[in-house]
Amino acid sequence: MDVFPDFGGVGGASDLRAIVGALLMFVLVIAVLMLIVCAIVWAIASSNGNHQAATKARTGLWVSLGAAALAGAGVAWVNFLLDIGTGL
Repeated sequence: MDVFPDFGGVGGASDLRAIVGALLMFVLVIAVLMLIVCAIVWAIASSNGNHQAATKARTGLWVSLGAAALAGAGVAWVNFLLDIGTGL
């Protein structure tokens, strides 16, 4: 007896790929927009001598950079796992 998983038993695998890709793309776009906003606020706050706002904007910039990196890597990771899964 040969045991092998039934990949056709899970319906909507292509829908899952599209949904995950769309959600991660949405997160990536928002993270990049926040990166731009935080960089602008950091520059303006630093030039005006508002160190508290500059510190918060710098923290926001690093958080948005991390979110953009994780979202971009997440798209690649999900696509890699789905491709590996179909090839098993």
